[in-house]
Amino acid sequence: MTEHEVIRGQLIEEETVITVEELCRHCAVEVEQVITLVQEGILDPADEVVRVERAGSWQFHISSVRRVSTVVHLQRDLGVNLPGAALALELLDRIAELERL
Repeated sequence: MTEHEVIRGQLIEEETVITVEELCRHCAVEVEQVITLVQEGILDPADEVVRVERAGSWQFHISSVRRVSTVVHLQRDLGVNLPGAALALELLDRIAELERL
C-alpha cells in the first residue's frame, strides 16, 4: 500500500441489526433456512416477536452472519447435521467466553 492509498470501510457495532433479507444475501441462504435455524434455537431474531408468519420482518444482530456462515460451512463442507452444528456453535461460543476471561 502506498502512502496515498486510503482504506475505506464501515464500522459495524455488535448492536447493529440487519433484515432477514440482508442476512440471506450475506450468507447465500434462503429465508426457509433462516426460519429453520430460528426454530432450532440456533438464531434469535432481534425482535421480540418470533412468529414464523412474520419471518419477512425479522431483524437479526450482525453477529448472526457469523453464526449462519458457520452452520453453512459445517453442513456443506463437513457434512455435520443441524443438531451437530448447533452443538459446535455452542462450544465455540463457550470457548470465546472463556477467552474473554
